[in-house]
Amino acid sequence: MTTLKKGDKAPNFSGNDQDGNTHTLSNYKGKKLVVFFYPKANTPGCTAEACDLRDNIEQFNAHNYALIGVSADNAKAQSNFKNKYDFPFPLLADEDKSVIQAFGVWGPKKFMGKEYDGIHRTTFVINEEGIIDDVILEVKTKNHAAQILK
Repeated sequence: MTTLKKGDKAPNFSGNDQDGNTHTLSNYKGKKLVVFFYPKANTPGCTAEACDLRDNIEQFNAHNYALIGVSADNAKAQSNFKNKYDFPFPLLADEDKSVIQAFGVWGPKKFMGKEYDGIHRTTFVINEEGIIDDVILEVKTKNHAAQILK
């Protein structure tokens, strides 16, 4: 799991969103950036999390936050997810897991007694200078905005 912690420099990531646009850490210099990693588009927990963030977008905007969602889904799945729920933020289609691994959120998981490798639901709050201000490991999918904006 992630070894990144509060006070660390955020990884200088680069990834493409649902429309093929490239996003890098430097694109967000001068803004606070929330990078939230989720296991799979259109699943109940991931939908609840992303919808909670969407429903609180005005609060994020008022505090100079930009948001980016990241999963290993392909661009078509991310596009369908974004359009279905009208998300006002990009979703990176990190099929090669380069962003996921840069942030250290790929690793062993357990579900219903089975072990497998997957994305750990984790959120990073990065300040205007590219330093990690918070790492949220225990994401509350239905109240995630409140965890970030606390």
